[in-house]
Formats: sequence, structure tokens, C-alpha cells
Amino acid sequence: MRVIEPSNILEIMTQMATGQPLDTHVRIDHEPALNRFFKAAIKTQASDLHLKVGQPAKLRLRGSLKTTTGDPFTAEELEEMVLEIMSPEQKDYFLSHGTLDFAYEYDKENRFRVNVFRQRSVVSLAARRVNSTVPSTDKLGLPASILDIAKSPNGLVLVVGPTGSGKSTTIAAMLDFVNKNRACHIVTLEDPIEYLYQDQKAIVSQREIGLDVANFEEGLMYLMRQDPDVVLIGEMRDFKTVTAAMRAAETGHLVFGTLHSSSASQAIHRILDLFPQDERELARQALAMALQAIVAQVLVPCLKEGVERIPVMEVMLANGTIKKLISEGREGDIQGVIRSCEREGMQDFTGNLSKMVLDGTIDPKVAMDFAPNKEELKMAMKGIRTVSSGIM
Repeated sequence: MRVIEPSNILEIMTQMATGQPLDTHVRIDHEPALNRFFKAAIKTQASDLHLKVGQPAKLRLRGSLKTTTGDPFTAEELEEMVLEIMSPEQKDYFLSHGTLDFAYEYDKENRFRVNVFRQRSVVSLAARRVNSTVPSTDKLGLPASILDIAKSPNGLVLVVGPTGSGKSTTIAAMLDFVNKNRACHIVTLEDPIEYLYQDQKAIVSQREIGLDVANFEEGLMYLMRQDPDVVLIGEMRDFKTVTAAMRAAETGHLVFGTLHSSSASQAIHRILDLFPQDERELARQALAMALQAIVAQVLVPCLKEGVERIPVMEVMLANGTIKKLISEGREGDIQGVIRSCEREGMQDFTGNLSKMVLDGTIDPKVAMDFAPNKEELKMAMKGIRTVSSGIM
């Protein structure tokens, strides 16, 4: 197929004027105008790109929106650029519905999840860059117990924390480890896809909500027919999602999921609160059986050169004692067990903060800002740790 460039347009016009036969495969083609903005997002490692009428392009870098040096968009200019990268079917849908989600592949290694929408009668665009390189656990500064969790043959693994705490990246590192070391089938249900995996020892099937499957419920309905060994459910949104995850964990699958919660014990409460009151006791027993681990994390500023933020983690491994406490409704005692089982690979926020201060990874003032209990952190940094009602 020949592409018409400015340099060969004269040739085509001459052929037409002289009656010479035209190459029927010739088509006018060029790089979409939007590609320069996608290229800027890739080059700067931005997580998101925003285009809005009356504003220059904006990139989200390390959590904050930064304005580029380009000119503000006009309504006609932005609409023309956006429609240029749509298929005829996508154009029809967008023009009739006013919003559209679709995937855009800049090249083989760079992909964007694009949402185009109308606001105040003009077009806007928000694009999330899908990462093609998954950082290793070492690069992320994750504890060795994270890889031990990833080696689990089955069970439910939850990674919890506030928005922007790096939950998806931690899970991606664990899934990448599984992908490299276990011959299995990994199936993900994500909204949106944040990392692209290349098949290695495992095969990986990634399904994006709204693009590959309508919703989580429909995706979960067909999940077991896809013969998965390892499953990622992007977010535990309701009791149906949690029920499906626990059932999969109980039947021999390793299931990863995320939840908005500040600690392991709070995550357990959040999960149980998703169930109707008359089903919570049954859900509690099922959770105690299925649970493998809960990792709670938050990102804090780092003092190490070249590292902007580092995760501070609480790691709870569902050993016999933890399972017994959950089944008996004694989540309040979980914190003490975590502190007393550090040799098993567990760790709490306070102990992790204290260690990072003492080895120069984070500033003491930063640690205090993120400490769940400032007095406990002060004692931990002095070498005094409390375990339940005793002293360690």
C-alpha cells in the first residue's frame, strides 16, 4: 500500500490529468495530529493527558497536572483531531451519546485508554497511559514477603490503600513475578488496564471493563470458563464481586484484588459491610477460609536520590491465628498479631516507618505525618515496641 506524502501529491495529480491508471491501493494517510500529544505523554512518563477547549494540553506528572507550552485549543481544532482517531462506528456512537471509551495504540509498546466527552457542548479528552514496563519489587522497595505472597498457589490477596497509593503497581509487580516464574493462565478484569503484560512462562489475558467486557459482573460470570489459575479483579466494589473472588480462592485459584482502606483490619470491616446484614456471618467465615494476605500501603516522600516516593506497608499474612480472629469477629486483636509475627514476614505501618527513618530512607517529620499513632512511632524509633498489652 502506497501512502501519499506531500512529495508525491504532484505525481498523483499528473497521473489523473494525463489519464494514466492510478494505483487502486493508494490512500491519503498521515500521522494523526493527536500523536504529538501522546508522544509528549510517553516521553515525560506522564500518567494522563488532558485536552480541553480554551486550554493548552495538560499532563499529569507524579500526581499533579502540568500545563504544556502549546497554544490553547479551539473547539473546531480539538473536535477535528479527536474524530480523526475514531473509526466510523466510534464516531457514530460518540455523536449520538456524547461520550466514548476506546483504546488507542500509539505503537506496539505504548497504548492509551481514551475517554472523549462533551462538556458545555464542546469536546474534551482524557487519556490514561498504559504502562508497558512493570517495575520489579526491588525497584519499588517492597519487602521480601511480597514475593512470598505471589508464590502462593491459591487464596485471596488484597492490596488496600487510598487513591494514588500505588496499589495497582504493587499488584502488577506480583503478577509480573508470577508471569515469569509459573506456567499458568492469568486472567485480569481491570478498569482501566494500567500495565500491559507480555506472555512469559505464563499466558496473560487482560480484559478491560467497558472495552472488552461490559462490566465486572459480566466478566466474573464467564471467568471460570476461561480456565484461569491466577485472577486479578481490579476493585472489590460490591458483595457480588467479593463473593466471586472468595469462591474462586476457595476452589484453588490465586485471586488478587484492591480495596480502598487504610489498614488490614479496616479492610476486613469494609468487605463485611458490603454484605447484607443477614449474610455477614456466613461471609465472615468464608473470608477467614479464603484469605491469604492483606497488604495495606501508602506512598511517602523518599530521601534516596532518584526515588521520589516509596511505599510504606502493613503486611498481614492469614496464618492460623489471624483466621481464628477473623472468624470470631476479633479484628481489633489483629494489629497485635501482626507485630508479634514479624519473623513470619508480617509488618505494621509503625514498624515500617520506624525502620525507614532509622536507615535514612524517609525524613522523621514525614514519618510523623503518616504515622497512624505518633506516640507509638516515637517509642518504636527508641527501640520500644508495644504488642497488644505487652512490651516487645
